[in-house]
Amino acid sequence: MSELVEQLLAKSQDELDALFSAHAAGPIPDGFVEGTLIVAPGTKFTVGIARLVKVFAWKGKVFDAETGTLRNRILPFGIDSVPATVYRAPSLLDQKECIVLDYSRTSIVARRIRDEIRLIAPGVYLGKAYWNDSWLVDFALAFRSDGR
Repeated sequence: MSELVEQLLAKSQDELDALFSAHAAGPIPDGFVEGTLIVAPGTKFTVGIARLVKVFAWKGKVFDAETGTLRNRILPFGIDSVPATVYRAPSLLDQKECIVLDYSRTSIVARRIRDEIRLIAPGVYLGKAYWNDSWLVDFALAFRSDGR
């Protein structure tokens, strides 16, 4: 986990919202980005939950910028599944442009989910997940420095 992602885990929800709003969408990622779920932001539980989710449930996303698609890398074995369409649109948080990860037409399991991401540092995106347009949870996506 990158140092910046660790710093995100220590931030409050208000700080995460302000950071998301302060940045532009950036380019659509291409390739694998490691995912970190941010649950109960800024509490003593955040880091532990993030580590458990990474081991057992969600490892990140594999983007194909050329086709505007992605698949989530899930489960301990790293299966690429749960596809989404990727495009630019206004954010539900602040109406400024973001990169939308839309599962409504590509996944039965996640069809009510809409993720939004913005580039907050080189190789690091902050994301917001929505369920039926209601905020659900934040997450970070980071390209690995070791190239894997």
